[in-house]
Amino acid sequence: MAELDIQISIEEGEWPSEEALHSLAERVLETAAAYLREIEKQPFPKMAPEISFVFTDDASIQDINAEWRGKDKPTNVLSFPAFPVQPGKVPGPMLGDIIIARETVGREAVELEKSFDDHLTHLMVHGFLHLFGYDHNNDTEAEIMEGLETRILAKLGLSDPYEGQDLKMEP
Repeated sequence: MAELDIQISIEEGEWPSEEALHSLAERVLETAAAYLREIEKQPFPKMAPEISFVFTDDASIQDINAEWRGKDKPTNVLSFPAFPVQPGKVPGPMLGDIIIARETVGREAVELEKSFDDHLTHLMVHGFLHLFGYDHNNDTEAEIMEGLETRILAKLGLSDPYEGQDLKMEP
């Protein structure tokens, strides 16, 4: 049985196939979940918790960002936990939603000189950690969250996404 029940929805934008996105999400999130469980001692529900991905475009994510965060601009990833949770506490049966914008991911990947898939992988991990209560609203939280991202991405064979750059995830 899988550790996570991953749902995929392609709403807008030129994304890879649903099957390709599901395969990537499964590999990335299963690795992230294993790291959290084994290294961080994060408890999980007995049944595989549900997580949904919405793959969309800049226009759609800008509307969501304006409505929910008061920021009228596109962003790369938004996470909406289904229930409030703190790191180290058992999450509910539904983790929540992660929304990712195609154009922003592509633009950032070029700027960062990374492949689209590598940057998308980073954003999946980033969004997933938000669903477990991790955040980056201040330097202390950011250091913890970015450290987890870096270590999980290393398990996936990817380099530190923050090394040598000022591009941090926007709070």
